[in-house]
Amino acid sequence: MAPTNLLITGPPRCGKSTLIEAVVSRIDRPLTGFFTREIREKGRRTGFMIVTLEGRVGVLAHEKVRGPVRVGKYGMNLDDLDRIAVPAMIPSKTEQIVVVDEIGKMECFSSLFRETLVRTLDSRHKVLGSIALKGGPFIQRIKSRPDVQLFQVSEENRDALAASLIDVLLYEGINSDS
Repeated sequence: MAPTNLLITGPPRCGKSTLIEAVVSRIDRPLTGFFTREIREKGRRTGFMIVTLEGRVGVLAHEKVRGPVRVGKYGMNLDDLDRIAVPAMIPSKTEQIVVVDEIGKMECFSSLFRETLVRTLDSRHKVLGSIALKGGPFIQRIKSRPDVQLFQVSEENRDALAASLIDVLLYEGINSDS
C-alpha cells in the first residue's frame, strides 16, 4: 500500500511552506488544516501565527508572550494552537486532505496537537505536511512511520517536487472505500 501521509522536510527557510502552498493552490479537492506564518514587525521576525485554510488566525509564539513554555526568544501560546490549529487538523468530509504546516518543536509542546496528529495520520485521509529536519523522539517516530513518505526539499527541487506531490495526493493510493 502506498504511503498516505506525505511529509516535507529540509533545513529552515528552504521553502517547505512555499511548496505546500503551491500544492494546495493546485488541488481541487476538499482540504482542511493550517499554515504557520512569520509575524514581522519593522522588518524583523517577532513571532509566528497560525492561519487555517478556513481563515481562522491565532498566535503560535511571540517575543511578547510570557509563560513557562519558550522556544528561544519566543513564548508559546498553546491555547491558540489547541483552539485554532488542532480542530483544523480533524477532517470533516470524506476525501478531505489534511494540511499540517508544520510539525516542529513549537507545535509538539501541545499534547493535544501530538494526539490529534497521530489520529489524523492513522486515519484514511491523506496528510500533506512539513516536519522539522531535526527533532526529538516524537518527530523521529512520525518520520519513521511506514505510512509516511518523506520528501527532502531544497530551492533547486521545490518546483519539480510540487508536481510529484500532486500526483501522489490525487492519483496514488486512493482508497476505494473512502
